[in-house]
Amino acid sequence: MKKSFGALGIVIVAVLFLVGCEKDITVDLPQADAKIVVQGSIEPGQAPIVVLSYSAGYFDPADLNALANSYVKDAQVKMVHGTDTLTLDMFCPVDMTIEQLMLASQISGLSPEAVLGLNICVYTSLSPQALGLSGETYTLIVDKDYHHLQAVTKVNFPVPLDSLWFESPSGNPLDSLGFIYGNMTDPDSLGNAYRWSAKRISHYPQWITRDTYLRGQQKDLIYISPMPSVYDDEFFNGLNFDFAYYRGAIAFSDKFDDRREERGFFKRGDTVVVRGCSIDMNVYKFYKSYEDQLANQGSPFASPSNVKSNVEGGLGVWAGYGAYYDTLICQ
Repeated sequence: MKKSFGALGIVIVAVLFLVGCEKDITVDLPQADAKIVVQGSIEPGQAPIVVLSYSAGYFDPADLNALANSYVKDAQVKMVHGTDTLTLDMFCPVDMTIEQLMLASQISGLSPEAVLGLNICVYTSLSPQALGLSGETYTLIVDKDYHHLQAVTKVNFPVPLDSLWFESPSGNPLDSLGFIYGNMTDPDSLGNAYRWSAKRISHYPQWITRDTYLRGQQKDLIYISPMPSVYDDEFFNGLNFDFAYYRGAIAFSDKFDDRREERGFFKRGDTVVVRGCSIDMNVYKFYKSYEDQLANQGSPFASPSNVKSNVEGGLGVWAGYGAYYDTLICQ
């Protein structure tokens, strides 16, 4: 009993000592300079689309007003292709075509409604010379106040998919939910990389009982990438192989099929356009590091790392996509 009281007394004294030694510590974190973040892409037969925004500090406000004010307007944006230098003009939502609005939504990762609501402006060109060509290299140059950014990307030749099919992971043909599987042959040259996205062009039925506002609407208005969306040929260089992907969703989507049991699945009866893109290694490294950070967010066991941007003087990515499209009816 005496030993027990003695041990308890030591613990009490230790606690009192530690409490008595408490001291408020104020850490003065340095204010990081805002950088311009590039979200830009070009693919064969399509004009470049570039969205610019300012980076935000960790403790900066994160409301809709702050988000709307983060997008960069009136910058000088140019694209260099060979000996040609093209100026990219700024288009805001009221000036955009439906196609430009969809591309702005796709590249920003926001819904078309959010692009309109936040008045996100894009930089592009209506010149036929601005249309992307396979096998060509494009340099993006951005100047805004004291910011000077430059990035280079190559539009690789598309690598076609040999086949696509829909299948339930359980193997039960009666299951209505499943993934899209594909088969492709990788070129026999190490260093190829790819990015996957898909868009459901079928419509919600008129009889749905949840989220009735969706009745009759097209299921996806833009191509959506799952996470992870990129892979390289380190382990299958020059081989023919099968792969599978689940369905991605727009961030913060509240649609019923982006929640609960249907989340991540395609559904029997869906008509899906698949977009497989051949990308250069710098674009692959950006998306790989970006998606790794998202996946590891909050994990105490994750290794700290920076997103590997291909933009000099700024952040983000200027991506050339060798895009190949195919359509699948899930049945």
